[in-house]
Amino acid sequence: MSLHVGAVFPTTEIGSDPVAVRDWAQAAESLGYEHLIIYDHVLGAVHADRQPPLMGPYTEKDPFHEPLVTLGYLAGVTERIGLTTGVVILPQRQTALVAKQAAQVDLLSGGRLRLGVGSGWNWVEYEALGIPFAGRGKRLDEQVELMRALWEGEVIDYRGDQHRIDRANLLPRPTAPIPIWFGAMSDVAVKRAARVGDGVLYGTKPSRLKRIHAVLLEALEEIGRDPQQVGAEAVLDFADGPDDWHREIEIWRELGGTHLSIRAMDTGAEMMGIERRGYSGLSDYVDALETFKKETR
Repeated sequence: MSLHVGAVFPTTEIGSDPVAVRDWAQAAESLGYEHLIIYDHVLGAVHADRQPPLMGPYTEKDPFHEPLVTLGYLAGVTERIGLTTGVVILPQRQTALVAKQAAQVDLLSGGRLRLGVGSGWNWVEYEALGIPFAGRGKRLDEQVELMRALWEGEVIDYRGDQHRIDRANLLPRPTAPIPIWFGAMSDVAVKRAARVGDGVLYGTKPSRLKRIHAVLLEALEEIGRDPQQVGAEAVLDFADGPDDWHREIEIWRELGGTHLSIRAMDTGAEMMGIERRGYSGLSDYVDALETFKKETR
């Protein structure tokens, strides 16, 4: 089985120069990467002295480019590479607005958007955005249903537990359905993806995914969905080196994975158990893309 190979945009380390952002994406496209993935956080939060604790790898020191705005920019400076959010923390955002933004990115890119969504972990960020952290999974389910209705309907009259749209529509609409993939590392999230998703974005390498991917396949079988119609993406870390890359790629092929991305970033290295490489500047990130392609072609 052939894998769709992509690259993770080094959002926390690329810096604020729009030329560097453009050049990284164009380099990925010219090297033959099929898609790029951009992470999402609106705010960073101090982790110290929090109850409950914040467990994720990102703090107030880690800058993030807003994903949908950035993908709108990259749509205009690339031609072929797929544009993926990995993932937008959907429950903390206004649903109709995200549907509008996603439709616009898809339009400007010629149908290249893959919308990865998830529920997130940063309760401080939720609070700052005025959205309850509790119940975010239920909100996510309704949001996906509503976005698809907005993308498909001439005028919709929608009443849910958390949303009301009174005979309104979204224009322009996508010319084809926008794929919705779910960021998932828990049984609950994987089963949600099996139920209503077009794919799963796992946040780690294939050797760590055997159990959770089996949960996905079992859930698909239980509801009668064809596993061939549901994608699955794993992530490799550049710091692990060629021997590990080849081993992990073979594992992913055996598990039936469809997509794979390479991540070259030091941010969160200790929490994720990877070596810090000391990347410094655009050339290091492009060199990583070139090296991975050369070693795995």
